[in-house]
Amino acid sequence: MTDSLRWGILATGGIARLFVNDLKLNGFDVRAVGSRSEESAARFAAEFGIPNVHGSYESLVADPEVDAIYVATPHPMHAANATLALEAGKHVLVEKAFTLNAREAHEIADLAEARGLVALEAMWTRYLPHMIRIRELIAAGAIGEPRSLVADHTQLLPEDPAHRLNALELGGGALLDLGIYPISFAWDLFGAPAEVKASATFKPTGADAQVATIFTYGDGRIATTLSASNTRGPNSAVVLGTEARIEIDAVWYSPTTFRLVRPDGEVIETYVSEVHGRGMHYQAAALEQAVAGGRLDGGDILPTRESVAIMETLDRIREQIGLRYPGE
Repeated sequence: MTDSLRWGILATGGIARLFVNDLKLNGFDVRAVGSRSEESAARFAAEFGIPNVHGSYESLVADPEVDAIYVATPHPMHAANATLALEAGKHVLVEKAFTLNAREAHEIADLAEARGLVALEAMWTRYLPHMIRIRELIAAGAIGEPRSLVADHTQLLPEDPAHRLNALELGGGALLDLGIYPISFAWDLFGAPAEVKASATFKPTGADAQVATIFTYGDGRIATTLSASNTRGPNSAVVLGTEARIEIDAVWYSPTTFRLVRPDGEVIETYVSEVHGRGMHYQAAALEQAVAGGRLDGGDILPTRESVAIMETLDRIREQIGLRYPGE
């Protein structure tokens, strides 16, 4: 990395650990960490060799040695935490899903534009090398005319009602934690759906356990997704075209392999990912490149306004399945 931004980490949970580990492995400048507990921030800083420790988010965003903030709190806190950072003049990389709902997403995008800052959703899958190659192949006509897409994100997760993933007040459930991956994938390759259909089942806490979606498009394409927190499936994906298909192996949304396959089964290309770490540093690099290039829209791979539009799609899904979060 050259001319890198100085990063501050807001919150110290598991996703923050994965992200910072990748940043440190790949030479990024992690300058500060903040938590609601100074003890938690100090432990995190000691683990990763981070020099500046803050016992509050307000102190973190006020740190003059920090240029960009990674927001790693639960979904309902994303908007408030991103707002705090943007108002302090910091660029933000906000964990996916971008916010709890589209209204909050619009507010963050508007504030970033008004302040001349970059607000990027941390959908790390978009930036992985195998996804870049997949987009290249489709753009080059390697699969012919794209017709359909199928992807699942299905995990067997804890059933404890108090667990964050099952707590509606923390935005828990299959849609925001798991469904964001295949839904963003469909948006990535096919764009905005013309029609959205969704169905779901629920846990006793009211959190969504399974969410199935069908997206249709004006030209006849169809994208289907399944997300579940109570069953583990193949976690694979396939993109079907008139002349070939792309088969993405498990786990499709992390560094993996894929094959370009003709209808008769002939493998035209096999791609094998070679990534140093888990691959979460690519999204940090994208934010740094957007800042360096003056791309306040967030760049070409995942523009900020596309994250807003994806949240609108999630809102449409929630309306159909009857899912509301406390306080909405």
